[in-house]
Amino acid sequence: MAIRDIRVVPDPILRTVCDSVQSITPAIERLVRDLLDTVNDPGRAGLSANQIGVPLRIFSFNIDEELGYVINPVLEETSGEQIGAEGCLSLPGLWYDTRRAEFARVRGIDLSGGEITVEGHGIKARMLQHECDHLDGHVYIDRLEKDVRRKALRELRSHAH
Repeated sequence: MAIRDIRVVPDPILRTVCDSVQSITPAIERLVRDLLDTVNDPGRAGLSANQIGVPLRIFSFNIDEELGYVINPVLEETSGEQIGAEGCLSLPGLWYDTRRAEFARVRGIDLSGGEITVEGHGIKARMLQHECDHLDGHVYIDRLEKDVRRKALRELRSHAH
């Protein structure tokens, strides 16, 4: 069990499409524990494995006092629309209004190999979509309108110096 360092843009692992977990091993069990430990800090809503340097399809979440994880998540359903401030641990200090579905459902497995479903509205739906994007090699600023994305990238570069 450990709190792991968060990778930040432009780390290339954040642009990597993550591999599915093929079997539940002790290493996968340790990774899930580390993801849960790392997301369990105040202000953290979700964390994908590639954000801690591991290109596997797993994320953890901490929303409304519910701490959990999903292995091999598939974004199964979305509906509605919301626009709201979104941030990312891999883009520290950047918050931009981002368009997302109002409802999202993710299906995956747990450490026992059993199927699990996580769904929600509002912030939980935003987190589910955000973390699935990470596992596909995307960060939330990819979803911004071009002029806003350019502004975000300029802001990111100015933070780096």
